Amino acid sequence: MDEKYTAQINESLGIMFRHMEQKRFPAEDIARIRDAYQMAAEAHKLQRRKTGEPYIIHPIAVARIVAEELELGTNPIIAAFLHDVVEDTDYTIDDIRERFGQDVAFLVDVVTKKKKDRYDHSKQVDNYQQILSSVQFDIRAILIKLADRLHNMRTLDSMRPDKQMKIAGETDYFYAPLANRLGMYHVKTELENLSFRYRCPREYASLVSQFEEEKRENQAYLDAFIEKLKKALEDHIQVRIEVRYRKPYSIWRKMQSKGCDFHHVDGKHYIRIIYDIDSRYNEKDMSLHVYSILSDHFKERPGSLANYINAPKENGYQSFHVKLLNDQGAWEEIHISSERMVRNSRLGCAAERTEDNVKSWLEKFQAVLKDVANHNQEIDYMDGVTSSFYNDDVMVFTPKGKGVILPKGATALDFAFEIHSAVGEHAVYARINGKLMSVKAVLQRGDCVEIGTHPKATPDPDWLNYVLTYKAKRYLRSYFANCPTLKYQRCCDCHPLPGDEIIGFKAENGALTLHKRNCLTAIRLASQEGDSIVDVNFEECDAFLYPVRIRIKSVDRYHLLIDLVNCITERQLSISKLVTETIDRIVETTIDFEVHSANELQTAMDSIARIEGVDEVDRIETK
Repeated sequence: MDEKYTAQINESLGIMFRHMEQKRFPAEDIARIRDAYQMAAEAHKLQRRKTGEPYIIHPIAVARIVAEELELGTNPIIAAFLHDVVEDTDYTIDDIRERFGQDVAFLVDVVTKKKKDRYDHSKQVDNYQQILSSVQFDIRAILIKLADRLHNMRTLDSMRPDKQMKIAGETDYFYAPLANRLGMYHVKTELENLSFRYRCPREYASLVSQFEEEKRENQAYLDAFIEKLKKALEDHIQVRIEVRYRKPYSIWRKMQSKGCDFHHVDGKHYIRIIYDIDSRYNEKDMSLHVYSILSDHFKERPGSLANYINAPKENGYQSFHVKLLNDQGAWEEIHISSERMVRNSRLGCAAERTEDNVKSWLEKFQAVLKDVANHNQEIDYMDGVTSSFYNDDVMVFTPKGKGVILPKGATALDFAFEIHSAVGEHAVYARINGKLMSVKAVLQRGDCVEIGTHPKATPDPDWLNYVLTYKAKRYLRSYFANCPTLKYQRCCDCHPLPGDEIIGFKAENGALTLHKRNCLTAIRLASQEGDSIVDVNFEECDAFLYPVRIRIKSVDRYHLLIDLVNCITERQLSISKLVTETIDRIVETTIDFEVHSANELQTAMDSIARIEGVDEVDRIETK
């Protein structure tokens, strides 16, 4: 081996083992880890990376990420050294089990891509499913895979552009969102930005350049503001203060969502105030103490408070946020956190923590993964996973104060199905913070949501366009799949109903279209494509309602409109639109409603015709 690489490997290993000694790893554990390195070095001794460097450099780097950045224990470090051994060399899982035990063998087996003659989905989706399924047993396997992906992204410049695009795409779609949902903010951020750098190098470089220039311009006033913060706090509580700059990808995403250029993006940085836990006070009290002091010295932006201590994000993130006015007249975002909160934000689910919400999230993740796998004929696997877990979350509340965590962008419908499938199925309206709203309304963090239901209400077909959660999507897809389906389409000009005199035309592709017999399109088709005419039996069905529109002309009188509405609604028919206009005591009214058949429509029209003052009732076609 080249002396340069030997020196590089020895230096890297030296740093890693010194870290373990500082963390007081037992001597026997360090010996096992050294043995794992020896096995990996032997297995990969003839292999090279695309850069020409020895392959063993990659397992060493992954093991260091697992040990130093994720702070995992002995067996995950061993598995990190060996994660490519079974996939790329002649060693087997049995060899690893015999030498390092069942736990290490399990971890290596999970992160080893399985070669199959036939894949259930695409090859890549099957790999994703294999990785995610390990959550059902042990989160450590996913963390090793994230470390593997992180090092691959850090060394992506050695790949061909097409390979870079493939790996960056996988990272954006799967690995970065997964890191985010596991609470590993630093891993998520680095993965996103490395992906952005390789997907859009010119745009990335431009943002970095603009950002660095702006940081230099703002450094003096930012330093002065931080000094004011320190001075306000120094006599009351010991803290450390740091500026955290958001990354190019985060800024680019804000530019896209707001439709603005770089200079009009706000929140490019935030200031973190970090305190040590005082045994005399709990963390919430200490955060409020810091906030109270700051609010005496700085003007705060109304409505900017966000308490993630009482109501942590689903991935466990905790902090206390507020915006304060600086001397330049701009709002500074302040995060008040304990050292524990900062560490947990960095390590996410890799941290040793006992918060109930993190445990319940992992349990929920496991349950949904099992359910998605069991129903993969009904819903796309990755769609089921991403809809449930790959968005940021918001917490909303029931009227009794129970918190419900939903993906950001979720609607009142998602909330309804999260409460119970029966609530979702029969939902009619929502009250959000006491205000009557559509069930399609998007929810915001902190909303109090109440769902109004009716036992005869059923889902609308377009509801699938207004839900994000896996639970809502799966229920609705199953519901609509079990409903009777039309085997034909209706003419968009004459809109035939069951009971009308109809005629059918069958196209070359087998599609069947129904027309009224007096429809001009049907007459033309009959004259030109007579051989395509088919007999059809268009019968009334309780599961199907058809929109219709009628026009009523009448003499104005007191109570006329109420009589018209009652005549329709008393027959359990639902009005969707009513327009009325009175000119010189002559009233013209159009009403849109739904019927099962032409007979039901005619019955309603006959009843309306008998109302006092009504002169004409006609069915008119909707456009």
